[in-house]
Amino acid sequence: MVPGDVITSFSGKTIEILNADAEGRLILADGLTWAAEREGCTHLVDAATLTGAIWAMLGYVTTGVMANDNAFYDCLTRAAERSGERFWRIPDYPEYEKLIESDYADVRNTSKDGCGAITAGLFLKKFAEGRPWLHLDIAGTADNGGIVWQHQVPGATGTAVSTLYHLAQVLFEAKEENV
Repeated sequence: MVPGDVITSFSGKTIEILNADAEGRLILADGLTWAAEREGCTHLVDAATLTGAIWAMLGYVTTGVMANDNAFYDCLTRAAERSGERFWRIPDYPEYEKLIESDYADVRNTSKDGCGAITAGLFLKKFAEGRPWLHLDIAGTADNGGIVWQHQVPGATGTAVSTLYHLAQVLFEAKEENV
């Protein structure tokens, strides 16, 4: 795979490759489609050390989140309150979509013009297949860079594990309340 290639994803969407080093999002895109279409998942979450841009924006303490569903994001917020982890919603304004539009495919895998954390999330959003979806870019928080807070030790943090556990609880509680 080299810049300029056009590939077809598992969903059937075509992707123009601008940066061959941004291959992780291609795998995540296929994983989201698989979970939605083959496994019948009603809610989707991906977590990855996807972009250095999120680290530059939020550092070691806060995980960037993109969401396509406010209620699902609110569930994440409640889960994060239980876990003590910090998350910040990154914008997905329509104006940013233009940065990953392609003349040759359905979408580009990266932007030519910056906004790396945002465009990575917007790329993945296209593969959520209409399901409520959360994208957690843990590139800054997966390793604390020696800056220790709460229960951590220097190094790998296990970020989002506790929050995802609590997210499952919050979703279960919400389902119980609606029955």
